Amino acid sequence: MSQLLSLSRAARLVGVNRSELQKRIKLGELDSFDGLVSIDNLLASYPDVQLEDNTEYRRVVLIKELAFGKRIFERVMPDVETLAVRISELSRELTLSQTQGKHFKILLERLGTRLSETEAKCTSEAKPTITSLQTWLADEIKAAMEPEYPNPLAIRDNVLRVISAHVTVLPSNNDFFIDGPDTILEGALRAGIPLNYGCSGGNCGLCKAKVISGQVKKTRFHDYVRTEADKRDGLFLMCSNTAVTDLVIEASVAGGVQDIPFQQIPATVKSISVLTPDVALLHLQTPRTNRLRFLAGQSVTLMLGKALKATLAVASCPCDDRNILFHVHRIPGNVFSDYVFNKLKNHEVVDIEGPQGEFILQEKSPRPLYFIAFDMGFAPIKSLIEHAMSLEAAEAIHLIWIGSHSASIYLPNVGRAWADALDNFEYTQRVADFDLSNQNGNREESLKVLLQELLETHPDVKEADIYIAGAEAANTIAENFFLGMGMPKTRVFTSS
Repeated sequence: MSQLLSLSRAARLVGVNRSELQKRIKLGELDSFDGLVSIDNLLASYPDVQLEDNTEYRRVVLIKELAFGKRIFERVMPDVETLAVRISELSRELTLSQTQGKHFKILLERLGTRLSETEAKCTSEAKPTITSLQTWLADEIKAAMEPEYPNPLAIRDNVLRVISAHVTVLPSNNDFFIDGPDTILEGALRAGIPLNYGCSGGNCGLCKAKVISGQVKKTRFHDYVRTEADKRDGLFLMCSNTAVTDLVIEASVAGGVQDIPFQQIPATVKSISVLTPDVALLHLQTPRTNRLRFLAGQSVTLMLGKALKATLAVASCPCDDRNILFHVHRIPGNVFSDYVFNKLKNHEVVDIEGPQGEFILQEKSPRPLYFIAFDMGFAPIKSLIEHAMSLEAAEAIHLIWIGSHSASIYLPNVGRAWADALDNFEYTQRVADFDLSNQNGNREESLKVLLQELLETHPDVKEADIYIAGAEAANTIAENFFLGMGMPKTRVFTSS
């Protein structure tokens, strides 16, 4: 059997998302073996794959990077020392394969000699059988020695092993790639994997992990002192080391909100951008050595001095835990809102407390994802969608943004950009023409009619997971609408 690859590695080789491979496996178009695919079967499913980087893959990665507010992605090469070790490892494997090939050749020659000796000693009745076996063996050796067209995916995989290191985390079996100079912790967060960590600056030791196989290299200084027992047990800090070779580690992954600690972090205002007259984008930056751990969809409390505070949903992806975004709604007479719009300046200190909330993504669900945002509910929905993108596991993602008025849909180009860049993403926006937070009179029926229209154009929503965020009144109506269709509560999630 040819080399077996994880879905993450296979997806990167052919330039698609993991969800695309999962769909093909589900339809029987691609064979899998315990969650792995063979490199030959992969090539059979994607016969037109080229050795060059896949343009579509780069385009999708680019839009994801822009969405996360991070640097524009480029395939940055690792440092010279890491490159040398990876090339050396490939050379070692090549030498081992050549040595094994020579041994097999000697073994086959000895087998041929023994067959000839056996033929000379055996009876006339047995000689035709021995002769037939010799002929078969000679033909098989000749066929094995014939040069074959190289599998382009095998060639690309070897190149990928030089550029990137593949990391598998036990016991969760999550996997991701280390690109360029990223540490193991940074690579995991970019891939949407919430590894356990604290300061991310080499001080606390909470991100200790154990090397099961492979090699790591220290790339950043850390104050935390590893004990002799740590070194003997193969423990290292993920925030200060990178993967030199493909790596298997033992590390804990946050499985839910109970695994995220309460934090108090002084952040500084990086920028304030007025998106519409009633909505501002607040960008806070945490210290390098004290970043915010949170799960997509959660909220935090922001405090300005001792008197002003507000609880807001994080509107950015956990994959960038230092740059935290918030959508602030202008509320006349609200002292926090008034201060943000009229007085808050760059470099001011804003204290962050949290995170809180259980409106998080069910990451292991194989179903399509529907996100319904009412007005300002787009903030937690944006965080959830960006996290789903980083996981690359969703079969399909649908964003439906319903605004009280046209101005209530304050970032329409974000949804359109995602839809343009991602094949499995669909964006729909609707205007209710009434205040969604006030559901008196006939407004409830009007909202139900709007939801029914969406249901008729998206019949697969009954088989999906649905995430609803916005004003409580609208959330409740939408939740009851989908539960009334017979959908189980375990597939309808509503923000509080």
